[in-house]
Amino acid sequence: MASGQTSGLRTLLLGLDGACRPVLDRVFAAGVAPRLESLCAEGLISPLQSQIPPWTPSAWPSIYTGVNPGKHGVFGFLRYEGYDWDVVDRTAVDEFTLWETLDRQGFSSVVVNAPVTHPPRPIDGAIVPGYVAPEPPPCHPDGLADDLEAAVGTYDIYPPKRGRVSDAEQCTAMLDLVASRADAFTYLADRFDPDFGFLQFQQTDTVFHERPGEWDVIERVYGAVDDAVARVLDACDPDTVIVVSDHGIGEYTGYEFRVNDYLDAEGYVATRRGGDGMPSWDSIARNELRGSGASDRAGGSALERTFAALSRLGVTSQRLERLLDSVGLASVVADVMPTDVIRAATEQVDFPNSTAYMRSRIELGVRLNLAGREPDGTVSPERYDAVRAALIDALASVTTPDGEPVFETVCPREEVFEGPHLESAPDVVVVPAAFEHFLSASIRDELFTAPTEPWNHKRDGIVAAVGRGIDTDATLEQPHIFDVAPTVLATFDVAASDRMDGTPLPFVDAPAPRAYPDFNARDTRSKTPDEVAQHLANLGYLEDT
Repeated sequence: MASGQTSGLRTLLLGLDGACRPVLDRVFAAGVAPRLESLCAEGLISPLQSQIPPWTPSAWPSIYTGVNPGKHGVFGFLRYEGYDWDVVDRTAVDEFTLWETLDRQGFSSVVVNAPVTHPPRPIDGAIVPGYVAPEPPPCHPDGLADDLEAAVGTYDIYPPKRGRVSDAEQCTAMLDLVASRADAFTYLADRFDPDFGFLQFQQTDTVFHERPGEWDVIERVYGAVDDAVARVLDACDPDTVIVVSDHGIGEYTGYEFRVNDYLDAEGYVATRRGGDGMPSWDSIARNELRGSGASDRAGGSALERTFAALSRLGVTSQRLERLLDSVGLASVVADVMPTDVIRAATEQVDFPNSTAYMRSRIELGVRLNLAGREPDGTVSPERYDAVRAALIDALASVTTPDGEPVFETVCPREEVFEGPHLESAPDVVVVPAAFEHFLSASIRDELFTAPTEPWNHKRDGIVAAVGRGIDTDATLEQPHIFDVAPTVLATFDVAASDRMDGTPLPFVDAPAPRAYPDFNARDTRSKTPDEVAQHLANLGYLEDT
């Protein structure tokens, strides 16, 4: 076999984070993604319904395990113990991945850039973790990270935030990240000759958060992804290609609704000035996962401590924002002020003294401060049902300034999730109407405003398939992201687990599901105390991606 050519890739799963028909149609019309367009034209393509919540750290584990968050246990960027938190990683995903299931059946895999796969579990093949892993990501097998860097150069996960570099530099960095995924995958495919490959591109989502509505930049990113996909297909020549996304993306035409401000007004939330609050993705990625050490959680920067002290005196960032806005400077200061500094000066939810609160906006839910479950619970188990029912009624009645409902669904969590991790879910699930409204967990003393992010996640992504054994005449009726894992397994004639919530899509022939051994995480490396301390450092308020 010649160098750069592989012969054994049976199925390639391509992940395009945030891809959806409205975006792809525009990208295809612009002519910047001919290889992706050809894949879709030669095979079949359909909307793919995401889960609740439709966000990267929870939805990708659902895709590659085939189970809902109540079973795999990841509901957002963070996992909680009482009022404390840590960033999720592979140890939080309580189920076999599809490549681990394939490994047990004798098939090898190369997995590149899959979210929430750090620290990687051993398989026959290679794993390069993606989103929420630290940089540089520890890979499997041991020593692979050094080999990868020597072969293809530095492998970064996160692009620089807008405002910290020029727009042109940020765009170049995103294009470089995309190209590095193809570099890594083709190198590893040549080295390991896998049966299965999973290659994920995060920048198809990131570009909409960082450069919303800038179609020249969006088209450049999709063009780079198309070039990367073409290189992988030409080098590996897979028998079957399945393209999936974890959710869609689109413009938000409604409002930003600040849930904790509403709960404060209704008497559910208690607040305090200053403090840690909940972490921001910006802060996590910039300070912790990249290990910049810009500040630390116990001390923080001098500016952060100053603003925290001002907050305790009543000069909160909300008041500063109103003052600066009156003279037209609020947006200028927000662009240059570090996230951690803003957080330190912001009025925060007082979790131990609240009745109910939103921990993180991307969880799409409200958590009750239940006695016996939370360290300082204020809601007794006897009152739980009544308090939750009243909270559901209150949230379901909220309307926008235009008189339209904010939420299309407000319901108990058990109507959405089921499994051994149900207790980790928010007690009340809230779904914004048509995903046109941006939910915020910040306290800002104003219920409604324009969305902080004008483009954000929508419910429908895409699935496309072409190649050996794919029935392109099949009819797909509301395929769901839970269906992806059993479908991929079917391309290997491997039965899905009877624990999976999805079923193989009708474009493949599939064996009947069967029972597999229970997932056992004991062979997954635990974090050392020093790693935990580093992982908790420099966290702010979760309001980003």
